[in-house]
Amino acid sequence: MGLGQGRLFDSDWRLRARSRPRRRRRLARERTATQDSQDSLAPFRTSAGRPDIGSSSGNGLTHPPDDPDLLAKAESFIVQFHAENHLEDSLLAERLARVRRDIVTHGTYQHTSAELAFAAQVAWRNSARCIGRLYWRSLRLRDRRHVFTAEQVAAESVLHLREATNGGRIRPLITVFAPDAPGRPGPRILSSQLVRYAGYEAAPAEAGSRLTVIGDPANVGLTRLARRLGWRAPAEPGRFDVLPLLIQAPGAEPSWHELPADAVLQVPLRHPDHSGIEELGLRWYAVPVISDMRLEAGGVTYPAAPFNGWYMGTEIGSRDLGDVGRYNELPRIAARLGLNTADDRTLWKDRAMTELNVAVLHSFSAAGVTITDHHTESARFLKHLELEERQGRRCPADWTWIVPPAASSATAVFHRYYDHFDQTPNFYRHQSSVS
Repeated sequence: MGLGQGRLFDSDWRLRARSRPRRRRRLARERTATQDSQDSLAPFRTSAGRPDIGSSSGNGLTHPPDDPDLLAKAESFIVQFHAENHLEDSLLAERLARVRRDIVTHGTYQHTSAELAFAAQVAWRNSARCIGRLYWRSLRLRDRRHVFTAEQVAAESVLHLREATNGGRIRPLITVFAPDAPGRPGPRILSSQLVRYAGYEAAPAEAGSRLTVIGDPANVGLTRLARRLGWRAPAEPGRFDVLPLLIQAPGAEPSWHELPADAVLQVPLRHPDHSGIEELGLRWYAVPVISDMRLEAGGVTYPAAPFNGWYMGTEIGSRDLGDVGRYNELPRIAARLGLNTADDRTLWKDRAMTELNVAVLHSFSAAGVTITDHHTESARFLKHLELEERQGRRCPADWTWIVPPAASSATAVFHRYYDHFDQTPNFYRHQSSVS
């Protein structure tokens, strides 16, 4: 899922170039203001506002870290933050001392707002499977670390959708909810994306035949869980029914939360030259907000941190709608195009996939919704590699994900190898609890 692929945004969303001294002063002011206004016990405050620091064991450590390597991870991240932002050595020494003191005393520490924004951006930069990282600095942070309850997470997720959609001019956005802390986990979003289409299991037409699915087969488990929790599907289940958001607050059972219809922008698909494709009634949602991955930065885990960029067309056409294990639309597209499907040597699958991708790009563009194509994004990724090399940074990349699923060898990213390795900050998928 590409994050932040495509063009930059209006001037108020661009990251404007700043001189290094000016940037240092700005970050230093933000850091000081954050520390002055938030004491180090903020991650442990109860609903009554009192510090919840547990019982002391007599050695000054009230909450031992869950991760024995937390201090080393924290120091590495803080050093990276100060180095890449060219902050003074005295500020680094002061910040490291504070972080060490908080970890020794409370078993964790709190990122400043500037550190968290940087962590989110670098996590995108380090995402080896993402082709759209050229604009990693354009990712905007919504800091919601005070939010724990399922109702609040759902409400903020809807606001995220509205802000990210922006009338079709998609904004790269991340909302970070409460982190995990010793003895107190943060909330989790069980839905793989904020917007997902239901997948209903239907009885096979004939005894012994395979189970059929109405909708998206990828979301059968989510749909089953939503219904078990009390969500009622439409009287006549459709192929593109929007699922409720599934959330699990700390110490609570999962709950479902309906998404307002006006918060989910959807794009009906039509082809510029073949009207029969429009008659299939295909559609897709505008914003891919990934929501089942955790953000890890400096040893701190944020289990709920939904983030988005915008779509690359082949993600929808080739994969979501084209894959046999998903909507499997290529046979129906081929029929509308009058292609001979009796023999694979006619390359009907290739031709149907190309026209489906054309329909996706055409429909999103006609609707004024940001989208990019795989050829453009391939060139942009190589530009990203070049810029990273100039900064003396290695760029992790998984060839099997970077290379697009359509016209692969015709794209620039196909004809080279990449270094595939893991480094933090980064996003990691939760072990699925949906069955």
